[in-house]
Amino acid sequence: MGADAKTAMKVEMTDAAAKRIARIVAGEPGKTALRVSVEGGGCSGFSYKFDLVGDRNDDDVAIEKDGATILIDDLSLVYMGGSVIDFVDDLMGQSFQIRNPNAVASCGCGTSFSI
Repeated sequence: MGADAKTAMKVEMTDAAAKRIARIVAGEPGKTALRVSVEGGGCSGFSYKFDLVGDRNDDDVAIEKDGATILIDDLSLVYMGGSVIDFVDDLMGQSFQIRNPNAVASCGCGTSFSI
């Protein structure tokens, strides 16, 4: 895989996301990471799934920052390459949000997208 392809597959997390993940995991015994995956379905074709997990799978890519870990399986990474995972706390509420440059459309809920 060339350097451009590896860069395109990279997923980043913001400081706000890292801080929130570390705080959530600290309060959940046996959990060590936030797993983010892409599944078929949702109102735009694909949807993001978030789970707290205690184990890594062989095909997981780990993104680590400031004591927080996000795990993404290699199949989901194909759809998420170049994305930024953020945690937003505003008047609309609190949520993890994914800014995905591969998504050509998304829905209002922010968890569904199409490529």
